[in-house]
Amino acid sequence: MKRPTIHDLAHAAGVSTATVDRVLNGRLPVRDETARKVSEAAERIGYHGANAIRQRLLADMPEYRVGIVLQKERHAFYQSFAANLTQAAAEVHDRRLRVSISFAQSSEPAEVAQLLLQTAGKVHAVAATGLDHHDVTNAVSTLRARGIPTFSLLSDFAQGEREGYFGTNNMKVGRTAAWLLSRIAPQPGKMALFVGGHRYHGHALREAGFRAYIREYAPEFEVLDAIVNLEARQLTQEALLGVMSRHPDLVGVYCAGGGMEGAIAALREGNAAERISCLVHEMTPESRQALLERRITGVFQTPLRELCADLMTTIIHTIENGMAENPGQRFVVPTLWTPESI
Repeated sequence: MKRPTIHDLAHAAGVSTATVDRVLNGRLPVRDETARKVSEAAERIGYHGANAIRQRLLADMPEYRVGIVLQKERHAFYQSFAANLTQAAAEVHDRRLRVSISFAQSSEPAEVAQLLLQTAGKVHAVAATGLDHHDVTNAVSTLRARGIPTFSLLSDFAQGEREGYFGTNNMKVGRTAAWLLSRIAPQPGKMALFVGGHRYHGHALREAGFRAYIREYAPEFEVLDAIVNLEARQLTQEALLGVMSRHPDLVGVYCAGGGMEGAIAALREGNAAERISCLVHEMTPESRQALLERRITGVFQTPLRELCADLMTTIIHTIENGMAENPGQRFVVPTLWTPESI
């Protein structure tokens, strides 16, 4: 195919070739809006100077550094999360956002706190996943005192110190899970609930919502004591196999956090998918395959693209306008996937 010319770029941007020339070579002032139109058109049509145009536009824009702390670097969900965060920053065209992502090697709150504190003096804002623990709260408080806002992701922490929470309304998600499992169960029975740990605020809210719904609308079901699986595959698999052997009347399983791979493996090993419904969180290659095989009933997926775009917009606003007197919450609505909807 013929390489796009300056005339093609002008046509795509809806401006004159003279205007494109000024943008390309920095001759005479060009309105920011017009320059952005040319830059976006260049990327759209594959113009060979698109990167140079973008860099010229960015040169005069304010630059902000954002630190991100995530978990489980090798897990498909967190790889997708990191990619979406990077993409959301790249799609901001009127600011330069430099995103640096680090991964905690464990779920220990002390490690998350240390990673947060290491960003001091290097970034303008921080966003992180992690446990709600006093070590993490102290780290967030220290950053706040230095003028660095911290945003909690997926599971809230450091309420009163963090700047904002971005994720699902976890109480509602838990109630939704209970509604679905109680409706599709062939008969009343027991339900097992897995949480990553008692310090995950989001998991605690999902459990609370789940139990509240069952008490109010489906008291014929019994929710067993929550099982802490540390979001580990092997631990979840062994624990669920044990629950299935002790409770032959088990009819539902809800993984409120990670470790779903172990639940899928246990249901497959016990050949129990037909009599035990199972809901998990986040669409990954493994959970998608389990849906296709009807090993599980449904998957709650966090809309990462929407969450990350909203996060970057809020971070910019906070950096430029200061931290809020009343930090809030920004909820995104999860997608519920079933075997018939993928």
